[in-house]
Amino acid sequence: MSRIHPTAIVDPAAQLDGSVEVGAYTLIGPHVKIGAGTVVGPHCVIEGHTSIGESNRFYQFSSIGAANQDMKYAGEPTELVIGDRNTVREFCTLNIGTVQDKGVTRVGHDNWIMAYCHLAHDVVLGNHNVLANGATLAGHVEVGDHVTIGGLTGVLQRMRIGSQAMIGFQAHVAQDVPPFMTVDGNPLTARAVNVVGLKRRGFSDERIATIRQIHKLIYRSGLTLAQAIAEIETLGGEDALLMRDFLAAATRGIVR
Repeated sequence: MSRIHPTAIVDPAAQLDGSVEVGAYTLIGPHVKIGAGTVVGPHCVIEGHTSIGESNRFYQFSSIGAANQDMKYAGEPTELVIGDRNTVREFCTLNIGTVQDKGVTRVGHDNWIMAYCHLAHDVVLGNHNVLANGATLAGHVEVGDHVTIGGLTGVLQRMRIGSQAMIGFQAHVAQDVPPFMTVDGNPLTARAVNVVGLKRRGFSDERIATIRQIHKLIYRSGLTLAQAIAEIETLGGEDALLMRDFLAAATRGIVR
């Protein structure tokens, strides 16, 4: 039995693994590649130069690989690249990149993207992230791994969100969010270390204690950012070095 519904329109030039399932009334364009075990629900549109890995699930009414919404876009063959085992729920929009950046919007592995989420051009989304309903990532946003972004949250262009961070409901992200932190509000405010998330992911008490010390240096010591970076470096360990590198690259400030 064919895994492609007879009402679906799949361009003959598209490259679909034989195990891919395509639902009713879905359209798939000529430059699309889809890996083994991926399921595309009904009424989806997958177009552009889009590469999709294995064992993904796209629910109905999503738009994947459409032209980006940058007014400078002139039809260049930029890309959308999606990894493996991602879930994309209803009415999500994932756009291709722009030549003004790397030319690719990139989604990693094992992400859970809930309904009505938007990933704009040149977004880089890491692995094991959760985007709740209506989360919107503007152009050039970078998100690490194991990040949770609350529903109806908007992330401004070119912001960075560090790994293991937690962003609350309906937040306005207009500055970089350091790794390991819990933030929320409008204006955005850093609340505490994301201890619950770290424990769920197996962080030891020793590592969490170090991260708590990092939090104190950044937010409660009265140090400048440069001074805090220097103190964090002396702590040693992978978490301190991750934070040091993240802060050192912050050109638009961090949430304080």
